[in-house]
Amino acid sequence: MEQQPARRLELTVAPEQAGATVDALLRRELNLSGTVIRRIKWLEDGILLDGVRVTTAQRVEAGQSLSVRVADPGQAGHTVAAPGPLDIVYEDGDLLVLNKAPGVLVHAGAGQPPNTICNFIAYYYQTKGICADVHPVQRLDRGTSGLMVVAKHPHAQEQLKRQLHTPDFQRVYLAVCDGVPAPAEGVVDAPIGRSPDSIIARRVDPAGQSARTRYRVVDTAGGRALVELTLDTGRTHQIRVHMAHLGCPLTGDFLYGREDKSLIARPALHSARLTLRHPVSGAVLTWRQPLPEDMARLLARPQ
Repeated sequence: MEQQPARRLELTVAPEQAGATVDALLRRELNLSGTVIRRIKWLEDGILLDGVRVTTAQRVEAGQSLSVRVADPGQAGHTVAAPGPLDIVYEDGDLLVLNKAPGVLVHAGAGQPPNTICNFIAYYYQTKGICADVHPVQRLDRGTSGLMVVAKHPHAQEQLKRQLHTPDFQRVYLAVCDGVPAPAEGVVDAPIGRSPDSIIARRVDPAGQSARTRYRVVDTAGGRALVELTLDTGRTHQIRVHMAHLGCPLTGDFLYGREDKSLIARPALHSARLTLRHPVSGAVLTWRQPLPEDMARLLARPQ
C-alpha cells in the first residue's frame, strides 16, 4: 500500500505578518502549542519556508509559504496494529468519528490482547497507507455504543481536548433505565469518587470530583424509561452512577444496577449525538446515530 502524504498545515505570509518569526506564526496563526512545535521542529520536514527547512527563529517575508508537518513520524506510531471491525461515519486528514460497537474496549490495559478500537484504527491506517497515530479525544466504556472521536495527530487532539466540557464539544447520550426518573427533566449535580471496596466502581461522594449531568425522559414503557442525557463534566461512569443515584440504574448495568443478559448484554447506554468545532477549519460539525436495536427492544410494547 502506497503511503499517503503526511498531514501538513499551510500558511501564506500576509503583508502585515512580514517580519514575524516562524514561531510566532505557528502559535498565533496556526494555533500550534509549544509542545507540538518542540516535537516537530526536529523533523527534517517539520517546518518548511518556501520548501526549505528553517528554525523557529527565522523571520518571514510577505508572500512566503510556511508549511508545518503535524502528522506523527512513521506510519502508525506506537499503537500495535490488529485487524478488527470499524464503523467510520466521518474521516478527514485530522480526525475520525466512529460508531463504536458495544463490548469493545477503546484501548488496552497492561497485558491485554490487541483487540481494541485503537488497535483496529492502527491497522486501518496501515492498510490505507495513512501516516498517523491513534489519539483518542474521549473514551466510551466497553459496553457503551455510539459516537466517539479520535484525532489523527497531536495538534488535533490538543485542540479537541481543549473543547471538552465547553459549548463547542457537546455529547448527548440515550439510556434505558429501570424505573422512571422523577421529575421527568432535571440536573444531577453530585460529586463522584471511587468506591472504597472496588477498584472499578464509583459512587456519589461529597469529597469526590464535581459531576453534573442533565437528563430528560423521552419515552416510557414497561416500567422503564428512555432518557436523553447531556454531560457537563466527564467523570468515569458518570451517567451510570448518576442514574443509579436517582434510583433508576441503567437496564443491564452489572455494576450499579441489575445484570440480566436475557434482556441486554450490557448497560443500556448509547452515544447518540456529537457536536464539535473542527480542530483546523473551525467548522461546527454534528453527527447522530439512532438508538441501537438491543436498547430499542427494551422499550418495545406488546402488539
